[in-house]
Amino acid sequence: MPQHTPIASHLDPAQPGIHRFSLQRDGHEIPVTAWVPEGRAHGLVLACHGGSGHKESGAILAIVDQLLPRGYVVAAPDGPVHGQRRADGSLDPIRAKNDFRAAWRQGKGRFDIAADFVCLLDALQQQEDWAALPVGYIGVSMGTAYGLPLLASEARIKAAAIGLWSTTYAASEHLEAQARQISCPVWFTQQWNDEAFDHPGTHALFDAIGSADKRLVAYPGPHKELEGERLSDAVEFLVQKLQAA
Repeated sequence: MPQHTPIASHLDPAQPGIHRFSLQRDGHEIPVTAWVPEGRAHGLVLACHGGSGHKESGAILAIVDQLLPRGYVVAAPDGPVHGQRRADGSLDPIRAKNDFRAAWRQGKGRFDIAADFVCLLDALQQQEDWAALPVGYIGVSMGTAYGLPLLASEARIKAAAIGLWSTTYAASEHLEAQARQISCPVWFTQQWNDEAFDHPGTHALFDAIGSADKRLVAYPGPHKELEGERLSDAVEFLVQKLQAA
């Protein structure tokens, strides 16, 4: 990814580039990175990395590379046992994945991550130039597991690109009820040979989504982050829906 300078330690809509800052909610810190485009912004996109990533992982940077040139602010926090939220500061993907799986089974962040995203969106919309911009969400795998409660409760989000999760995965019994409350347009992706999420559970989760405008898009291959054609398709969906909003 090209460097977008300057780098700021706070959020300044007038300053294009990378902004690294922290928010406080209920006594805990939310580490965030936001990317601000040059010129007038056309929308805000909340991005959530996968279970082996962090807020500046390759998957998030790929999202930024597609959305930033189109005039979209992208903001991503670290997940519950990821990046700057880790006591050891490790960015090792294998360690992060194992710790996330354990944390998920323990219920860590089940609804708290959604509350963190609401806090982040509040901070973004406190900026006068961004207050009325349409808002999107993108996040697969862990981004869907933690994103569904957010989409169920946050009416400001006008479109979402999610997927790579199922009702049959461990500790996911609450997600169908959350999915039923979603009303924004949804692009939901499936990897046909996903080794973590089976077809029946994936389709059941998609079926539960309450949105009138939703589509299930399947691609060949095993479980992996958005990239290439899959990422381009997700971004195109978001941009079209946010422009319409």
